[in-house]
Amino acid sequence: MKKQNIIMIVAALLPLGLFLFPLWRITLEAPQYPTPLAMNIHINDFSDVHPHDIKNINLMNHYVGMQYIPDAIPEFKVFPVAIIITTVLGLLIAWKGNYKWFLGWFILMLVLSTAGMYDFYLWEHDYGHNLDPKAIMKFTNKDGTVMGFQPPLFGSKDILNFKAHSYPQFGALFLALGIAAGFLAYIVGKKKKKIFSP
Repeated sequence: MKKQNIIMIVAALLPLGLFLFPLWRITLEAPQYPTPLAMNIHINDFSDVHPHDIKNINLMNHYVGMQYIPDAIPEFKVFPVAIIITTVLGLLIAWKGNYKWFLGWFILMLVLSTAGMYDFYLWEHDYGHNLDPKAIMKFTNKDGTVMGFQPPLFGSKDILNFKAHSYPQFGALFLALGIAAGFLAYIVGKKKKKIFSP
């Protein structure tokens, strides 16, 4: 089997790491919580980093009118299917062996990943801005508008006396490595095509 095809097989399999490791983590630090509250976002679930973290986050959010973190969201049904389909597609492309198809898979994965990040941003925005008007505590910005509590998409952000952190985890690393390997397979295949072309 050609080198580029082997690389493409690895590229197609790497995103399956999303089923083993969290994709993202949101952490909340505050003086009243010696151990920060944090939750992992998986491809098909939310999970506590420490026992009862999500329960405590929900209790805290209730006072400012934020939505509860649900047990599941519709994306948890879509994302796993999308990863399985793209993995099977990648393996079929690796078997077919046309390096130009490797580029197509790479672009497809980039588009899907970008769409996933945008969807994550929209979820965070709704979660942080769609507040219950009957909330016990209400906060406003300096201009009088209702304060939002959206965590950052990536990086750190101060929210009242909390510092929110949002960073990718090992699942995201496996996905990124898979996408990069898909592009590498294309480059290797393209170079070999030039070498053996008359």
